[in-house]
Amino acid sequence: MNIIYLDNGATSFPKPEEVYRFMDHFYRNYGVNPGRSGYDLCLEAGNLVEETRKMLTEFFNGYDPNRLCFSYNSTDALNLAIFGLLEPGDHAITTTLEHNSVLRPLYHLSLQGVEVDYVPFESRGFVDPDEIKKRIKKNTRLVVVNHASNVIGTVQPVNEIGRICREHGVVFVIDASQSAGKVPIDMKDMNIDVVCFTGHKSLLGPTGIGGLCVGEGVNIKITRAGGTGVRSAQRTHLEEYPYRLEYGTPNLLGIAGLHAGVKWVLQKGLENIHAHEMKLTEMLVRGLKEIDGVTLYCQDDLTDHISVIAFNVDGMEAQDVGIMLDVEYNIACRTGLHCAPLVHEQLGTDRIKGAVRFGIGPFNTEEHIQTAIQAVREIAEFQKKKKK
Repeated sequence: MNIIYLDNGATSFPKPEEVYRFMDHFYRNYGVNPGRSGYDLCLEAGNLVEETRKMLTEFFNGYDPNRLCFSYNSTDALNLAIFGLLEPGDHAITTTLEHNSVLRPLYHLSLQGVEVDYVPFESRGFVDPDEIKKRIKKNTRLVVVNHASNVIGTVQPVNEIGRICREHGVVFVIDASQSAGKVPIDMKDMNIDVVCFTGHKSLLGPTGIGGLCVGEGVNIKITRAGGTGVRSAQRTHLEEYPYRLEYGTPNLLGIAGLHAGVKWVLQKGLENIHAHEMKLTEMLVRGLKEIDGVTLYCQDDLTDHISVIAFNVDGMEAQDVGIMLDVEYNIACRTGLHCAPLVHEQLGTDRIKGAVRFGIGPFNTEEHIQTAIQAVREIAEFQKKKKK
């Protein structure tokens, strides 16, 4: 039996065939160090890097392709942004919806004199922009928000948050790990200063590639230094973007895969992909709600959601449910705290070691969802009989 992959919230799988083919073709023919020399192979590799910068800048409706800086993933991008924007004595605002890629950098900075406020989400899973506004102070330098939760799938009102930040002169950073490739992101319309993204989720690229799209007037200080292939005699790291935030040889194979993945998303249409995923999500939520002994979190209304849901089977640890889904039904999912401990703390699921997460992707089908619902039903019934 083929695996039913419902862990797309972690990494999308499979990738489009076009991604596999392009990565293989490009790396076999142009897999050299891009932009470091003048021979044809090097120039072709460099052209791909620059074309991908332009494509992603347009994708996010950013400002300048040179301000599209590649990184390893969202965590790397968020570290560059957070450590590069805050100093001791500054104040930052974030939410309890955040992934550890935000929580941990901010915690480390709090030990160095940065003050951090955490805005909780309400019962439906959304942050109230006014609660962020209330916390802005004279020394507030940064607001960083998880655009779409990797646990409960809620898409936050970044338009309103961005407007508030712009009115108060505060830099606004979003973690687009889950949202990029699922819902539209418009930096100009949403007043977003920095989009931090990864390539291996809904942009359908490989692991090991991501980046930051940095808005005009945002100067992220240099926190690393190294080779750029440009002005090698200069002793200090280059100040201009993209070199300001890029170090050493770029992940050319990752950029090639990301290029092909974004191209596939654009060809299929963001709205079409999202509609397909949410249709399956609605089917999944409806089916799980009918099962006695299953608890879902923040799934009463799927408006402003992505195709990520969290649930538990009463009386069972999430890990045990995940093992049964894998071993008995060949369904792959994610269990535990999902690197987002404050979400589970607020939901109360931290006391039961987290939740089961299903993440639906563009290649899932109605048959996959029906099989998953039936599997959870049988596990819940097994648990009931066991209690008796």
